[in-house]
This record gives sequence, structure tokens and C-alpha cells, in this order.
Amino acid sequence: MRFSKLFTIHALIAIAGASAASFSGASAFEFSRQSVAFGPRPSGSEANRKLQAYIAAELQKDGCELSDDSFTARTPKGPIAMKNILCKFAGKSGKAIAITGHFDTKLFPGRHFVGANDGGSSTGLLLELAHALAHQPRVDDVYIVFFDGEEATGEWTDSDSVYGSKHLAMRWRQDGTARKIKALINVDMIGDKNLNIKPEPTSSASLIRLVWGAAADLGYSRSFIDDSLPIEDDHLPFLKIGVPSIDIIDFDYAPWHEDDDTMDKLSAKSLEIVGAVMLESIKRLEQSPSK
Repeated sequence: MRFSKLFTIHALIAIAGASAASFSGASAFEFSRQSVAFGPRPSGSEANRKLQAYIAAELQKDGCELSDDSFTARTPKGPIAMKNILCKFAGKSGKAIAITGHFDTKLFPGRHFVGANDGGSSTGLLLELAHALAHQPRVDDVYIVFFDGEEATGEWTDSDSVYGSKHLAMRWRQDGTARKIKALINVDMIGDKNLNIKPEPTSSASLIRLVWGAAADLGYSRSFIDDSLPIEDDHLPFLKIGVPSIDIIDFDYAPWHEDDDTMDKLSAKSLEIVGAVMLESIKRLEQSPSK
């Protein structure tokens, strides 16, 4: 990354609210730890492929509709095979909500960059979110999407970055899925012990209000603060095709792209805060009118 049949729907909302599972920060932290244990995971690497298999195996336990979005990216370092992983919990409304994040790490030749926060925290949070959503009735389809290729292969540019989200946005625009999406919420670098998430100003204003409102009502205003910070991230390709989208990121993180971005910098509590806000945001979006 760089500095949008009535009774049945209402009944499903009530059932989902009554039976909703809680989000475990400890479990999200463990999922992050397991992901980071694969080591550096740049796109196209063996470690990246092993992490893909781990993510898919964990998602299969949650009973979602599992699919992948494989493609070959043209990068400054040549063609690189990449794969997005999609987990879908089917609803009844014909509309959809997507919660997304990346699992790859930045390529730093000759270094040991494991990206605990930058790649690991989003992976762990999404895996636990899928677990929390599993085996519940849904109003809207809910997609949990793991992006490959968020990181640039060299210096960040418009053409060398967010490969996975660009590819899925193009696919969803072509197959009509994009028209069904009420909201896309992207999470990135959300495990920092000192959690300070600022609204990203190019994000959809309605989603900023919804997510920050959910955080305030849950008592997490100290972690979701008001100072804005523009960030280029995986939400942008979807904004460009008209999907209401938002980036949830704590970019105030000293070890960003440093080799000491390690698990000791992460907090299960921070992951639990963001996970709880994601669950509440999904609930509010399912209760909201269709896009």
C-alpha cells in the first residue's frame, strides 16, 4: 500500500444477530503466527504457495464456498503466477458484502522480511472472521477475500502494485458481481499493539461513517481516530469501478517494511477490536437498504 422479500430478510437478520459468533483475537493472532511461520512470502514464491494451501485448508473447515482467482501478473521482474483466494457465505438478498486483505509480503532480496503486521495480520484476521461467520444464516452474500500481489515487486507505482485486487475487480466487473456489492472493506496492517486507524479520505464516505460509528458504539473510538491519511491500497481498484469501498489500515507503524516487523509487535487485543468492528459493520450493512 502507499501514503458503497422483506419479511424473510428481516427474519434472517434477527436470526443472524441472535446466533452470531464472537471474534477471538487470540485465534486471529494464532492464525497470523502460523502464516508468518512460513517465512518471507512474496508472490510466486514456494512459501507463498504453501500459505495459499494453509489458507484454503482452514477455510474448508468453515463450510464456505471456496474458490480461487488464479492469473499471471506482468511485473517489472517478469511474469509471476498469483492466486487470490475467495470464501463465500451465501445469502438470500442477491446483494453482497466483501471483506478483503492481502497475504503476500514485500520482496526484499537478501533480507528476511516476514511481514507479521504487513500481510500476516490481515491473513489472521480474515481466517478468524471466516470462522466467526461460519454456519450462520446470511442476508447478503459475504465474501472473505485473500489478495495475492498487493506488494510492488520494486518501487510502488500504479502499474507495479495491487495486482490481485486489480485482477478481481476486472473479473467482478465483467461477470456482474461488482453490481451486487453493497460494500467492500479492506483490512491491512491492523495488528499493531498501538492501534491508531485513521479514515482513508478516498474511501467511500458512507462506509467511513458506518465503520467509525460501529467502532464508537462498541467503545473503540481510541483505536478508530479522526485524523485522515490518504493511502493507496487494495480498495482502490474497486472504487474505480464504482464499488463502495474503504481501507482499514494503521499506517503509523515504525517497522513497516523492516525486518523487525515480527510477531512480538502484534497484539491479540488489536486484532479482536478490528474483528469485532468488522462483525458489527457486516451486521449493519445487512440491515441497510440495498445499493
